[in-house]
Amino acid sequence: MTSESARQRQLTDEIAASGEAPAIAAAAALLEMGDRLGVLDVIIPGKEFTVRELAEYADLPETGVAHYLEAMESAGVIIHSPSTAGSFVTAPDYDRIQHQAGYVSWVMNANRPFIENAREYLSDPGKASGAYIRDGRQVAVSSQWMGSKAFYPAALGTIFEAKPERIADLGAGTCRLLIEVLQQLPGCCGVGLDLDAPSCNAAKLAGEQAGVSDRLTVVERSIQSIATDPSPVEGSDVIHAGFVFHDMMPEEEDVADAVFANCREALRPGGIMAITEAVPYLRNERERRFSSIVTYYHREFMKRKLLTEAEWEAKLRDAGFNDVRTVELGFPTGRLFVATR
Repeated sequence: MTSESARQRQLTDEIAASGEAPAIAAAAALLEMGDRLGVLDVIIPGKEFTVRELAEYADLPETGVAHYLEAMESAGVIIHSPSTAGSFVTAPDYDRIQHQAGYVSWVMNANRPFIENAREYLSDPGKASGAYIRDGRQVAVSSQWMGSKAFYPAALGTIFEAKPERIADLGAGTCRLLIEVLQQLPGCCGVGLDLDAPSCNAAKLAGEQAGVSDRLTVVERSIQSIATDPSPVEGSDVIHAGFVFHDMMPEEEDVADAVFANCREALRPGGIMAITEAVPYLRNERERRFSSIVTYYHREFMKRKLLTEAEWEAKLRDAGFNDVRTVELGFPTGRLFVATR
């Protein structure tokens, strides 16, 4: 074998070893910068945008924005508009790029305090837990990017199949999922419940912008409050909750049980409760690595108890649900539990 062919073989091996990692890492950095610059609200699929538009929207100098878009275009995250000179549009696979970037963003940056202060957490967990706080916005944004193709589709599919006239979402945040449901189901009304005031305000604004505010009720309350007052979910055909119940484990496990029981009673006959949750330390090849970091973050740093599939199913059956099924999600370590009244 000549030295040239040997080098070509080595290069082929190096490329195979790297896979998509370099491209995903670069896209994650560019998209995170875009989020912090405040321009991703304009860089959306199906919409043309220019340097000037982004600069004016984000109150940034045009030169800097031009350089940023040059990098985005070079990376293939955006492309030059085929119809309008000087304009850009997102790449055809922009949603997939953003989705993949979400994993890097969540693991490395949304949980940055755990990485940077691992020694403190392992040495004095009590002190570290109160000293190092995650960036809530980073958590929300990266989770949304991951969820766009990994757990939202399964939840939405289940909801659409049920054809609800009334749906409640526990821990709804900015009501992104609810708004999509209301847009697709004109006869449906929704209640979004969340304790975070800024998220509730953003949800109300998003509902107005989407034209569904007359069918969307935003309630600023904790999920735990359903244990004593289930009125916000009364008469629902579907009650949804995405990655919220594990936050009650283990200290408020009895409260979570009461919430499940009250949700079951609040549902109309034949209604469903659909909860998306993480399960711990899965060992199959597809999920084991991401599952390991999700589990470790939650157990070691957040002091949360992740339940197994069997434990989640048992909780729902103990709450009185007649039928419980589990759906494996594209999101590694994620499961959708669908319980029928």
